Amino acid sequence: MTTTTTTEPTATRSFAKLPGRRGTRIPARAQIMGWLLLVLVVVLLAVILIVRSFLHNDVNDQVTASMEQEAHEFVTFAERGRDPATGQLFTAPEQLFNSYLSRQYPDRDEALIGVWETPTGLRPLSQEQDDEIDRFAKDQALLQQIVAAPNSYGWLDTPAGQMQWLKVQTESEQGGRAWFVVERYTASAMADADRTVQVLLLVSGLGVVIAALSSWVVAGLILAPVRAVRQAAAEISEHDLTRRIPVEGRDDIAALADQFNAMLDRLEDAFRIQRQFVDDAGHELRTPITIVRGNLELLGDDPAEREEVVRLCTDELDRMTRIVNDLLMLAKADRPDFVTAAPVSLAELTSDIEAKVRSLADRRWVLDDIGEGEVLVDEQRITQAMVQLAQNAVQHTEPGSEIRIGSSLADGAVRLWVTDHGQGIDPAEVSKIFDRFTHGSSHGKGGAGLGLAIVKAIADAHHGRVRVVSQPGEGATFALELPAAPPHNATEETTA
Repeated sequence: MTTTTTTEPTATRSFAKLPGRRGTRIPARAQIMGWLLLVLVVVLLAVILIVRSFLHNDVNDQVTASMEQEAHEFVTFAERGRDPATGQLFTAPEQLFNSYLSRQYPDRDEALIGVWETPTGLRPLSQEQDDEIDRFAKDQALLQQIVAAPNSYGWLDTPAGQMQWLKVQTESEQGGRAWFVVERYTASAMADADRTVQVLLLVSGLGVVIAALSSWVVAGLILAPVRAVRQAAAEISEHDLTRRIPVEGRDDIAALADQFNAMLDRLEDAFRIQRQFVDDAGHELRTPITIVRGNLELLGDDPAEREEVVRLCTDELDRMTRIVNDLLMLAKADRPDFVTAAPVSLAELTSDIEAKVRSLADRRWVLDDIGEGEVLVDEQRITQAMVQLAQNAVQHTEPGSEIRIGSSLADGAVRLWVTDHGQGIDPAEVSKIFDRFTHGSSHGKGGAGLGLAIVKAIADAHHGRVRVVSQPGEGATFALELPAAPPHNATEETTA
């Protein structure tokens, strides 16, 4: 009967390192609401300022268009040169202005003024609907500034507010100068625009309040899974690392919970390894410590007896040292730096291993086969595993027995094996021989039962396996089966 067992590689996961951020005491819910409100307020203020500027520009454009229309109508009327009512020619500016202004109905904040020169100064004739505007429209100082200005339009500040003006000059038959002046007081129109802006501000303020309440509620709903994650994390302790956070959906929160669960997996593995190390050390070191203590307590004065006790104690201390070293190696096996892969010639590696195992014991060592090619492995760890398999073969064979060592490389996989012709392995024990502190039924007391566990750990670290083929009474073959080059992400992990 032939028994075969295979150990599968241990799965490893790599997670990206998340960037840190500066800590704050402000709750995340308040931060979300604050940032949303800040953006909203900035946008609303920008919109309000743009609307205000647009409204003011629109008022100015409308005023300018209205004044230009009034000036155009006056020029058209003056070019006819006759009074429409009498058909007579205009002989004086006063006649022209009286005839034209009597037909005009200016707006509430508008004044139409005819101004002409007389020997005593400027004389105005106006048409308006507001008494206060009428008073300012006929102000001599104001009119003097307008007619003396080099431009045909402009702005002036008056007690009634800012006033925009436009003038058209005409000549009378007597040779005197005359002007048709359109004055437009923009304070009322600007006030209407500002009231619109105030209403917009009020509506925006109400919108900000509603947005604040809404963002607070929405942020609470968004962060509810985070609070659930935090609560679940708070309930997890070093005494109960088996609990996991429920993952629902496929959003960022679900990804966070999944990453957190993966971290708990690693943490649980770390605690398990730590406890196993302590338990294994306590279990396996108890016997040699008891032996040393018992011999020291019975130590007498006889020199021969003392020498024997010292020898026994030294042997047990050496045994404890080997056990501790093996346990430390197994504890390191789950670390990403346990294996440092590098290109190695398989032929040279096989020859070096064969040369080293010859000194283990008086056996007939045979180099079975040598694979040709370059492989990406940790040379020291592979040598250590093969020497351990050879030592295991020595413990199960008699002096002079044949032990064969070989290697092969095919289809991207490398295989290194050790074959002995000892008693073989009981099929019931095959599945257990890689457990820690396990001794086969034919195993001597030379080891602590950690050798094959170390071999399995080295194979797993290379993303490979250990295969055992055994026939009871006819020996066994232990083979390392590894990828010639580990996966790309696995290489990054081992070389990080």
